[in-house]
Amino acid sequence: MPPLPKEEIARDILNYFLRNPQAADDLEGLARWRLLREAIHRTIEETDRALEWLVEKGFLVKLSPPGSGAIFSLNFQNLGRAESFVLDNGKDGGKFTPS
Repeated sequence: MPPLPKEEIARDILNYFLRNPQAADDLEGLARWRLLREAIHRTIEETDRALEWLVEKGFLVKLSPPGSGAIFSLNFQNLGRAESFVLDNGKDGGKFTPS
């Protein structure tokens, strides 16, 4: 995996301090714990956008039971398209471009 550009790392650091304005830590603390949390937060946001895109394209079904978070499952009506999309590296069904 190539290293992240310093601007992206700097953005993550600044985002951490903006979300936690009372935070103070040393280099190792930031690198080990804080940036890991930012990476997880970013991954959750990216996953949310990808899941919504998969629902929009009809690959997944989204259920929203009362008192619970959304539940996602495979849309068996589009099983063939889903398999083609995965095997063709995203050529079927449109390219995923996170917003």
